[in-house]
Amino acid sequence: MEKKTRILIVEDDMIIGANLSLQLSILGYEVIGIESRGEEAIMHAETNSPDIILMDINLKGKLNGIETVITIHKNHDIPVIYLTANSDEATFSRAKETHPYAFISKPFNKLDLQRTIALVAEQLEERHVQHQGTTDIKVLEDRIFVRYNGKMTKLLLDDILYIEADRNYCTLVTNKCKYVLASTLKTMEEELPQSNFIRVHRSFIINISKLDVVTDNHIEIDRKVIPLSKSHKEFLMARIHTI
Repeated sequence: MEKKTRILIVEDDMIIGANLSLQLSILGYEVIGIESRGEEAIMHAETNSPDIILMDINLKGKLNGIETVITIHKNHDIPVIYLTANSDEATFSRAKETHPYAFISKPFNKLDLQRTIALVAEQLEERHVQHQGTTDIKVLEDRIFVRYNGKMTKLLLDDILYIEADRNYCTLVTNKCKYVLASTLKTMEEELPQSNFIRVHRSFIINISKLDVVTDNHIEIDRKVIPLSKSHKEFLMARIHTI
């Protein structure tokens, strides 16, 4: 079954947010949440990794929509469509600096919404097809180069805590940052040295040197609780005893 495009709505007018959600659901998209404040939107994006974010520029609270997007993009390359109502030129220019995929003017109409979301979803699909058959990583002895935000970034293997699968992508986690890569967990498992990196669950590979806690059904690394499947537990325990 074809997976639906997952959309997070960030809009401080809950009536507009609910209307957007209804329209998107009718069009066949999956709305994974409606947030009204930038802080909550950042947490939601961190936890649920939406495919697209619909972001109101003029949010109330400490963070406006542009500031919220800047914070999200520090760790996640998530396409953004801004919702805007008569923004001044300075605000519009600053919004453009965050490289949004599109703008939708408020009040929006159904046809504009439908066409804009469809175009962005098509761009995402094309981007995914381009990545298939390639890898976003290159491993060299004690370091790894990852393709992130259009450039190759060097990471020491020892800095990696764990890698988590997210459908056809992976999130590589270090103490300082998270990198969303267009690589499957299977590809990561094949590329990384097995002396340090072990699969402990269908969705997780860990750096065994970073283990803090091991229980019957989960492990912990830097306070992150990671499930431990029965099929991988025996191998993990055997490896621990050889360290």
